[in-house]
Amino acid sequence: MWKGRFQTETSNLVQRYGESISYDWRLYPYDIQGSIAHAAALREAGIINKTEERKIGKGLREIKLEIESGKFGFRTSLEDIHMNIESALTRKIGDVGAKLHTARSRNDQVALDLRLYCRAEADFIFQRLVLLQKALLTLAVKFPEAMIPGYTHLQRGQPILFGHHLLAYLEMLERDKQRIADCYKRINIMPLGSGALAGSTIVLNRKLIAEKLKFPALTQNSMDAVSDRDFVAELLFAISLAGVHLSRLSEDVILWASTEFSFIELSDAHTTGSSLMPQKKNPDVAELTRGKTGRLLGNLLSLMTTVKGLPMTYNRDLQEDKEPLFDSIDTIKLALEVFGEMMAAARVRSDKTLAAASDPFLLTTDLADYLVLNGVPFRSAHEIMGKLTAFSLAQGRGFPDLTLDEFRQFSEAFESDVHQVLQVKTALKARKAIGAPSPANVGRQITFWQRKLQKSALR
Repeated sequence: MWKGRFQTETSNLVQRYGESISYDWRLYPYDIQGSIAHAAALREAGIINKTEERKIGKGLREIKLEIESGKFGFRTSLEDIHMNIESALTRKIGDVGAKLHTARSRNDQVALDLRLYCRAEADFIFQRLVLLQKALLTLAVKFPEAMIPGYTHLQRGQPILFGHHLLAYLEMLERDKQRIADCYKRINIMPLGSGALAGSTIVLNRKLIAEKLKFPALTQNSMDAVSDRDFVAELLFAISLAGVHLSRLSEDVILWASTEFSFIELSDAHTTGSSLMPQKKNPDVAELTRGKTGRLLGNLLSLMTTVKGLPMTYNRDLQEDKEPLFDSIDTIKLALEVFGEMMAAARVRSDKTLAAASDPFLLTTDLADYLVLNGVPFRSAHEIMGKLTAFSLAQGRGFPDLTLDEFRQFSEAFESDVHQVLQVKTALKARKAIGAPSPANVGRQITFWQRKLQKSALR
């Protein structure tokens, strides 16, 4: 492509070092889509005629079919997907194919391809986030009365409904969807027509190209257009944070599925065994997801490090944007899909969760609130309940086993109705502030999410 300037063939070693076709081949549908739109603008500008435009379009569509059928031979010597397709087109239709690159550079061509690719993949990721939300919601609906301890510092804190815990992840995933949708707005801007960095004296109708490619806006600075990778970084950040949320959910699932907790049982289809220990049932999906999150974070850091010191405009360093992007997109899509399938098939062991949620010490704060309602300042009530807890532990008897007289040793604010506070279902019903885990609140939230997810779409 640059043989006019150079007298010596590029070293084979340099070709191997500089090629990107081994991974950017996946941009082929977007490269072809962009070239067809570019050909329409060339025809409008009088560079090619209508017959030539049709010939180019037909040739490009044939190449697309060859790639999809596995018959297309990619050549490393042509470096990237752009030149592989252009070379094949010229071989197929002759000199007309050589006109296609008029008024464009690989710089704005790859910027376009990446935006088209990210736009499509953002939509796929969004839909997989929705599917995982639906899977978690299904599990909450299947086991509406299951209760578990809520934890801080991985120590039992207060009783909650299992569904309330799952709905917390729906909130996280909804924010992930919002970030993807917001990122989509900045992806969805058309850069083609910027040339290498300063456009071209052959002025094409960029609005026509944008219209054909369904872009609502055009880039306004040619230098920024070819060097901008903010939209890639944004997408990688949104993916990374979604991965972090999956990793947190993975940790919960791993704990819940352990013998020590036994809160849930994962299906045989989503677990693995041991090559040595026949009894094992391992939560590999959750462990792999937790591990793959490190790759997602690393890919984001890789891109940010690549672009942090680049002068304007395009630099070959930017070739390093694709592998981390492709890897993160492949990873998050599969992780979301398999996690959704696994959670939809999981079973809550309500007997185990109820036993754990019936721990009387989970209602210590409720007893402190009881004292407050009986006129005791909260700090005093907190101290009283701390002493009462120590007494109960020393006696080896839970709060329900203590007599009223024993309660009143610590505060005369305890009255004959104190034992009514020690019923976990009563305690849950009392948590009825907005956002709290009362059964009524959780039920309303389930209904809210069922309606919301029916019409959840990126655009």
